[in-house]
Amino acid sequence: MSDLVIRSAVAEDVVFLEDMLVEAANWPSHLDRSRADTLSDPAIAHYIDGWPHRTDVGVVADDDDQPVGAAWLRFFTESDPGYGFVREDIPELAVGVVAHRRGQGVGRMLLRALADAARQSGDIEHISLSVEHGNEAGAALYRSEGYRVIESRGHADTMLLDLWEPGDAAARIAGDSH
Repeated sequence: MSDLVIRSAVAEDVVFLEDMLVEAANWPSHLDRSRADTLSDPAIAHYIDGWPHRTDVGVVADDDDQPVGAAWLRFFTESDPGYGFVREDIPELAVGVVAHRRGQGVGRMLLRALADAARQSGDIEHISLSVEHGNEAGAALYRSEGYRVIESRGHADTMLLDLWEPGDAAARIAGDSH
């Protein structure tokens, strides 16, 4: 992984982000669903439609200039929520890694880089996500990165990451002055 580079996601990454969304949305519950069927589902498509929105934050992992994973945040509304929706001021995480690079730390690097980018934005205090109950490896990764379950519904848990500790207000104010 010595050639792995994490960079900001840009508009030209939309097709790769769609690929990563298909990977994320189809494991493990819909393994046989096509890319077209997945992206035509409005509940899934709104994670990527119109990429990038003004408030979207995203990162891509490149290996030898080839994308191998992506993670991004998108804000949703109460009238059009994501699977891990908590509140309108909390963006939801989408993340995916190509099959041949899973289990090699790419997802963890993406989660950390995205959390750093969210902190640097200054406007994001939390990140939410939804993880299916059968995705034990994903849930363990999220827990190890500080996410905690805040709600359990049927087939999935909603998890939340607090980006700032209660005592970090002074650091946030100091960071805004630079």
